Amino acid sequence: MDGKKRCKWCNLKNELYVKYHDNEWCIPNFDDKYLYEMLILESFQAGLSWECVLNKRESFRKAYDNFDIDKVISYDDNKINELLSNKNIIRNKRKINASINNSKIFKAIASEYGSFHNYLRTFTDDRIIYEIDKTTNDLSDAISKDLQNRGMTFVGSVIIYSYLQAIGVICSHDKDCFLYKSEE
Repeated sequence: MDGKKRCKWCNLKNELYVKYHDNEWCIPNFDDKYLYEMLILESFQAGLSWECVLNKRESFRKAYDNFDIDKVISYDDNKINELLSNKNIIRNKRKINASINNSKIFKAIASEYGSFHNYLRTFTDDRIIYEIDKTTNDLSDAISKDLQNRGMTFVGSVIIYSYLQAIGVICSHDKDCFLYKSEE
């Protein structure tokens, strides 16, 4: 390892996890394709660790047609059964059904606002929040509530908080992590 101090949650024995921590987590990325992929992956995290989901990310990409939203929203019972039998992803029928339903809602929101990022901006005002040691906040509560009111599932406040960290709206690196930043 390179000797750099990282967040306490980062498993230094998992090279994939270290790369995610160093090059992706808490780094703003507001491309709608990325926002979509991360929302679907985060919803699969419910009740599991992010490391578990991250280790299966490439398999999810393959199983979910590289997160092509138009393909995902058209998944039928045959595709659902194919996903349920895929040992390389998380095979939870409720989460798989939610991923298809949430995809339809994601697309509707993106259409309504011009992009999903524009939708998120109505909550964030383009601010980056710097905070550590939290699992929810008022922002994650508000977005979660709105997404649930629109019909999404597996988007509770804890999942949305994690999502906001993943996409760089919330920066939560530990104070002794080499990537720590405070509000500028």
